Amino acid sequence: MTVLVSETAKKQLKKLDKSIQKKIIEYLEELSGLEDPRTRGKGLSSNLAGLWRYRVGDYRLICEIKDEILTVEVVRIGHRREVYD
Repeated sequence: MTVLVSETAKKQLKKLDKSIQKKIIEYLEELSGLEDPRTRGKGLSSNLAGLWRYRVGDYRLICEIKDEILTVEVVRIGHRREVYD
């Protein structure tokens, strides 16, 4: 499976502390090794319906799962108190 990171998410990742960046990158590498990305994370509802959330400490990865090409695209990365805005 492929994990893509949007340009917006890359910019958000670069603003984070180096230790948090490392944890998120390791998590994404782990995620790319899974056959079904839905075994982890949680589906979102309301205005973010159709997107998935993955937790890495106090940070959240908001992703779109594309089954037809087995891809997880990271849309947003941020602290849990502000990532859903």
